[in-house]
Amino acid sequence: MPEDLDAYLGEVLIGGLEPGEIVLVDYDPAWRARYDREVATIREVLGDRVVHVEHIGSTAVPGLVAKPIIDILVVVDDSSREADYLPALEDAGYVLRVREPRFHEHRMLRTAARDVHVHVYSVGCLEIDRQLRFRDWLRRSDADRREYAATKRDLASRPWKSMQYYAEAKTDVIDRILARARDAGD
Repeated sequence: MPEDLDAYLGEVLIGGLEPGEIVLVDYDPAWRARYDREVATIREVLGDRVVHVEHIGSTAVPGLVAKPIIDILVVVDDSSREADYLPALEDAGYVLRVREPRFHEHRMLRTAARDVHVHVYSVGCLEIDRQLRFRDWLRRSDADRREYAATKRDLASRPWKSMQYYAEAKTDVIDRILARARDAGD
């Protein structure tokens, strides 16, 4: 993330900062069904424009505490070509919240209820592998899952300007865990 997070968020957030409390809950097996319903909608409206789709984030890791927000990774040919996918997703009720041209052309849309985040990346983007590697490692490593959960609980207990600041504060622990996954050959 950039040195001046306020300025960066001012550039990439659509609608500005949204203050709010970070609420973590225990893992809920119903999250998988919610993911499945959302993916069905995404596949229906985008058809063959979806190259790949995955459940990512903490709700994709059984046993991990999480904000009750389903994160979905959607891979398209070129996420910078919004006309190829954005109108269809907006027609399905998703709202564009983040446009990050300098971060892998990442786009994030969400439901009106703010309980589903759809992250759109281009084929070949390195962030796709990073997200999947982190999820998969946490599914296998009890110790790292516990460390991540403890960090999340600690950070969630603090006041934040917005969810983006909380997310940024997790970067160090995520990087440490990913380094251990790489060292383990994952």
